[in-house]
Amino acid sequence: MTSQYERELRHVLAGIPAGVEAVIKSCSTEEKERMRLVLQRPFLVVRAAGSGIEGSGDLLALRGDISFPIEVKTTKSEKIYLSGRTLDQYNALVYEGERCGLMPLYAHRLKGTRGDSWRIFRVETTTLEGRLRLLARRIPALPRTRKGRAFIDWSQGLPLNEFINIVCQHNEHSPTLEFIQKRSAVEEEFEVPDIQRSILDELQRRRTLIR
Repeated sequence: MTSQYERELRHVLAGIPAGVEAVIKSCSTEEKERMRLVLQRPFLVVRAAGSGIEGSGDLLALRGDISFPIEVKTTKSEKIYLSGRTLDQYNALVYEGERCGLMPLYAHRLKGTRGDSWRIFRVETTTLEGRLRLLARRIPALPRTRKGRAFIDWSQGLPLNEFINIVCQHNEHSPTLEFIQKRSAVEEEFEVPDIQRSILDELQRRRTLIR
C-alpha cells in the first residue's frame, strides 16, 4: 500500500497530468489551481527505497534550483511517533541533511481524507544555504514531544498544494522563493538600526506636538 501512495506523490511532483488530476478530484478550485502549477515546473522524482543508502528517503525530488529527499508516510491516524526503525530513518535524514546541506522532507498522507490529503514537514538541519534556506522559512518543521523528540502530526503540516504554490509559482503576489529572496534583500538594504529608529520616532513625536 505504501508504494501506491509513493507513486501518487511521485506522479504529482513529476508533473504527470493524469497523476495530478487524479489527486485533485475532491480538492477545492483554489487547491486545484495551485496543484496544477507543478505541470509548468516539474521535478525529476526518483524512487530511492531499497537502494541501501540511509538518509536518502523514499523519494528524491530533483530540479535545477532545488532538490530534496522525501520520506513518505501513510496512516489512518493523524499522529506518528517515531521509534525503532522509523527513528533510525529520521536520524539518518538529519545526518545526511547536515552533511550535504540538504533539507529532508516528510510527506504524510492521511487516508480517508477528502481534498488535499498530503502534508509536508521539514527535518530541522543547520547547514542550509541559498534557496533551501529561504524555503525552510515556509515549511513547518516536525513538531516535538515534551521530551524533545520529533514526531509527525498531520494537522500541523503544510498542505501539498501550498507547498507546490511556493516552489512553482512565479507570481510575486504569492509567497514564492523568488519573492521572499527579493523582499529579504530589500529589508536588509534599508533596515534601520534600533537606535536610529528610536531617534526618528522621537523626532516625529516632537514635530507632532509642535503642530
